[in-house]
Amino acid sequence: MNTTRNASRKVLIIGGGIGGLAAALALARKGIRIELLEQAEQIGEIGAGIQLGANAFAALDALGVGQAARDRAVFTDYLEMRDAIDTHTIARVDVGQAYQQRFGNPYAVIHRADIHLSIFEAVRDHPLIQFHTATRVERFEQDANAVTVIDQRGVRYTADAVVGCDGVKSAIRQALVGDEARVTGHVVYRAVVGVANMPVDLQVNAPVVWAGPHCHLVHYPLRGGQQYNLVVTFHSRERETWGVRDGSKEEVLSYFEGIHPMPHQMLDRPTSWKRWATADRDPVEHWSFGRATLLGDAAHPMTQYVAQGACQALEDAVTLGAAVDAADSDFEQAFRLYEEARIPRTARVLYAARDMGRIYHAKGVDRLVRNTLWAGRSQTQFYDALQWLHGWRAEQCLSLTPWL
Repeated sequence: MNTTRNASRKVLIIGGGIGGLAAALALARKGIRIELLEQAEQIGEIGAGIQLGANAFAALDALGVGQAARDRAVFTDYLEMRDAIDTHTIARVDVGQAYQQRFGNPYAVIHRADIHLSIFEAVRDHPLIQFHTATRVERFEQDANAVTVIDQRGVRYTADAVVGCDGVKSAIRQALVGDEARVTGHVVYRAVVGVANMPVDLQVNAPVVWAGPHCHLVHYPLRGGQQYNLVVTFHSRERETWGVRDGSKEEVLSYFEGIHPMPHQMLDRPTSWKRWATADRDPVEHWSFGRATLLGDAAHPMTQYVAQGACQALEDAVTLGAAVDAADSDFEQAFRLYEEARIPRTARVLYAARDMGRIYHAKGVDRLVRNTLWAGRSQTQFYDALQWLHGWRAEQCLSLTPWL
């Protein structure tokens, strides 16, 4: 790594979410100056809980914030899928000691604000990172020597390169790729409830998926078990457009008729819900053009069905830093190395998420088939099936197979 050369380099990071902060930290740790532009009034995160596989902790450790995340996470005992109609267990994966021995890191759940804070603390204190909040990027230009983005006030920001970490509705992606988001028609409701308001028979130290016809429910503990994350998903009857708004209990209840009383009781617990109409995008062969590239949801927005959205953004950030290092801060070459490593992997994860969504929401004969898919599978066989996803290693991140 040529730190002298890097000290003269500057990169614009667009977006201050988990991926944007991780990218800023990964590049700043290589000695590159960062200007981070965030459209919100302050750097923060909305949402509820997320899941962190072993691959996420491998990335967090590479960024130097693994312990901060561990201190705020809840380490779970197992992952479980149950039938929401008759409650029987379809599959159960131990993510305790045996999982940690196999993959080198734990499986955990964490509040989105807590994982964001764990990265933000390191970013906030880094002398090479500068923030601009209330800054919405509207236009983007580049030439052979520099990139420039223009915000809503007409202010111009110029640097050696730009990384678009600005989500599904990315302005940088629109300029580079120009494709449309694929609205799935699946609506996700998320809420957090206190442990005192969580049904006692559902207070387990595990992410549990209740798979139902055209719907599913998820719950798991947060913040030392003092809260529980609740997520419900259904196929909307309406024509949806991507976005977030307040939800209503009445709408949720209208989609969950026929569900067993055991999971159904969760629907009465939240006092408020947030409603997400979800979207992803078809994978592309390139998301880097010249001195500009994409990361996280801007590069590969995916549905939530394999719980890897944030995990993949963290992997992106580590890989981007490694690529810049390998290319000696030649950003065009670095971005080519980065996308060569990341596009095949993230496309595979995106396709896996789509497939898992169909499996979760099976009905009729498809449900009967789904309920036999993992019958008799050993824990070793489960781990073998997860190796490609959870076995990612930071030291091999530029390889096409960093999980082997």
